[in-house]
Amino acid sequence: MKPDGVIGIKRVAKNNNWTNNIILIGGFIISFQLLVSAMETITLATAYAVWTGIGTVGAAIVGMMFFKESTSCIRISCILGIIFAVVGLKLVS
Repeated sequence: MKPDGVIGIKRVAKNNNWTNNIILIGGFIISFQLLVSAMETITLATAYAVWTGIGTVGAAIVGMMFFKESTSCIRISCILGIIFAVVGLKLVS
């Protein structure tokens, strides 16, 4: 899952140690493998848009839940906009 790699980046930025680097590298390896798997059945553009959208929304939600980032209404509205855009792209593809 893409947010695992993003969590790893945040953790490495705070404390650069082996555990955090393993979370970072492992998260991105899993994420890229899932992208490759998705491209076996759907188009590149759709797979990449969904992958990027999941990463963006996931990172924002993780940031709000675990790193005390802003939970303003406008930020949540933007996250919902990303979700609707990605779903819409998949529906028209």
